[in-house]
Amino acid sequence: MKILHATSGLRGELKVPGDKSISHRAVMFGSIATGDTLIRGFLKSADCISTMNCFRAMGIDIEEGTDEKGEYILVHGRGLRGLKKPANPLDCGNSGTTARLISGILAGQDFESLLTGDASLSRRPMKRVIEPLNTLGASLRSENGNGLMPLIIEKGELHGGSIRTRVASAQVKSAILLSGLYADKETTVIEPALSRNHTELMLSAFGADISAGSSIDPKASVRPGRELYGIPVIVPGDISSAAYFIGAALIVPGSEVVLRNVGINPTRDGILRVFKAMGADIKIENERYESGERSADLIVSYSPSLKGVEIGGDIIPALIDELPLIAVVAAVAGGETVIRDAAELKVKESNRISLTVNNLKAMGADAEEREDGMVIRGGKPLHRASIETARDHRIAMSFSVAALVNSDVRPVEIRDPSCVGISFPDFYRDMDRLLEQ
Repeated sequence: MKILHATSGLRGELKVPGDKSISHRAVMFGSIATGDTLIRGFLKSADCISTMNCFRAMGIDIEEGTDEKGEYILVHGRGLRGLKKPANPLDCGNSGTTARLISGILAGQDFESLLTGDASLSRRPMKRVIEPLNTLGASLRSENGNGLMPLIIEKGELHGGSIRTRVASAQVKSAILLSGLYADKETTVIEPALSRNHTELMLSAFGADISAGSSIDPKASVRPGRELYGIPVIVPGDISSAAYFIGAALIVPGSEVVLRNVGINPTRDGILRVFKAMGADIKIENERYESGERSADLIVSYSPSLKGVEIGGDIIPALIDELPLIAVVAAVAGGETVIRDAAELKVKESNRISLTVNNLKAMGADAEEREDGMVIRGGKPLHRASIETARDHRIAMSFSVAALVNSDVRPVEIRDPSCVGISFPDFYRDMDRLLEQ
């Protein structure tokens, strides 16, 4: 795909797709709850469809329909012990969330299962869930003995306990907490910093006996013995998807964009805090709570005086997926931006540190790769380049934003642009619509 320099600002209103993390969890928790879970705002992306397909393969009836309120997903739950042994391997596609969270659920089942994924997912580390789950009595092993997928999960005897994780990862924390639903005593996860807390909020709404951590005390615990019960779930807009329009509006002259119903959970709003520290013009209006999640409308305007900042420490888990986009905005801003404590970027769908830095350099930016992050010295004009995405949706969307401020008359080429379907199938359509207002 070739993207030209924007000749006008982004203008208009947009409702971004439903939050990917919450969509995954709504289907998973609805499947192991008793009764029906009606989900509105569900993200129909490739990753979330992988989750639906896995649970359908274990006997869960999931309907997709439309009524006077719009599209919905209806999950007919079968209870904590109602899943059936799948006839074939469970294909998680490209979804690390599916693979890691479902591992915690499968650890408590009385049947054996095999998790597989695509080539990208099969390179992502699974030891981070294998080791803590096995410490708690589960029986997980990498089929090839290398800590990667395919992953064999056999019946174990979950006994609960306390796990201190090495990284702040919502996927790891969630896998452990979900296994705790099947344990014989309390299960506790202690993180080095608080990761996103969608699992704790939603499990509580489904009726689990769970306590969430805080930024001061990042410890979450779940106690077994309670059944989950189906509930209605309203999925807010995904701030990770909204991020690209926020970033584009900040750096493309003449922009003003209204983003409706965006989730601003405090464990996910790091990008808003960073952009405001850079001098961004972002207004938050109509704050509300739905299904335990905080959401609001965001009004974002072109901000010509953005400045570099230092990003690291406890804020990193709250913006880990948005760091490539932040790096793009930093390249346009004045001064130096330092991103540290973000080594987790190396084990996402791609090595996002290397890819981000190399693509920024290809466009003429002054960017430096570091072991746990990067340094961007902003203010140099960006020019056309061919962008390597490695089929990573976050890289493709971030550099589609960079293309809008390309100073060259020739377009920027985005390789493998279809990868955006993993999280945001209509990304390019929505971008074009805002540019045409």
